[in-house]
Amino acid sequence: MPDRTLRIAVVGGGANNEHEVSLASAAAATRAVRRDGTVAVPLTIDRNGGWRHTDGAVLTAAEAVAALTSCDAVLPVLHGVDGEDGAFAGLARMIGVPVVGSPVRAGALGMDKWVTKLVAEAIGVATAPAVLVGTGVDPVLPAELPVVVKPTTGGSSNGVSVVHRPEEYARAIAAARAAGTDVLVERFVTGREVDVAVFRDRAGALRVGATLEIGVAEGEVFGTAEKYDGSAAFTVPAQLTSTEHDRIESAARTLYTALGCAGVARFDFFVTGDGVVLNEVNTAPGFTERSQVPRMFAAIGLPYPELVGELVAATLRSGA
Repeated sequence: MPDRTLRIAVVGGGANNEHEVSLASAAAATRAVRRDGTVAVPLTIDRNGGWRHTDGAVLTAAEAVAALTSCDAVLPVLHGVDGEDGAFAGLARMIGVPVVGSPVRAGALGMDKWVTKLVAEAIGVATAPAVLVGTGVDPVLPAELPVVVKPTTGGSSNGVSVVHRPEEYARAIAAARAAGTDVLVERFVTGREVDVAVFRDRAGALRVGATLEIGVAEGEVFGTAEKYDGSAAFTVPAQLTSTEHDRIESAARTLYTALGCAGVARFDFFVTGDGVVLNEVNTAPGFTERSQVPRMFAAIGLPYPELVGELVAATLRSGA
């Protein structure tokens, strides 16, 4: 650890439909980094993929790289395509700056919901039956409704629909394609939505937050509006049996390791009458003070600034 004051770059924004959400996460992370006297170097990727200081000053690519390499590590709070999918982690690795978060492989695997399902099933974690509808493929109406239609990439529930009637299917496919590339059509899972987060601390141990249950109306999904308008009902910790809790924690730990995650990752499950079913993996989850992941760790005695500090310390220790 250097004797001088640490410099941590915090990168938010992104050229995708989660730009505004990422800016909010990055602003919160910047405040947390500065709490212990660390120098935060906040940078923004604008909607066109260009670089800026958070004061709006435009940076060339060379200037952005110079700013990043002046820092001891970078905390990318980038949600969505060209950020969370491993693209930014690849850039940081190539220029030699340690990244607070998952590396290229984990980001790419976690972002692709179809590939995530294949990995999960291969290691014994159940997922909802699904089919992949590729670009240019004429979608076939499923024999059994309801189904959930979503883009294979992206987050914040952009382009996600529940199809209850045949006449809704084409519109749902179009909405998913507008938000991503390939489309995933999953059997609708009836159950409680329970999430949990995991990170590896500076001692190398996996630490698991409290479980969090999301109140969702029956027959619906946790949508974009509910995620960000303050109307979502969270229960922390979720009211689970010891068996349900152990299965969720075990599946999250197994997935974290199998995918090769680093930093913090969130794992979203359904708790059903037949067991625990994986919904999605988020290797760059929402990260404001009021987001799900900070709530989970605050509930076990790790407040937001300390969580950020532990993530940074773990990265500096590993040099990843």
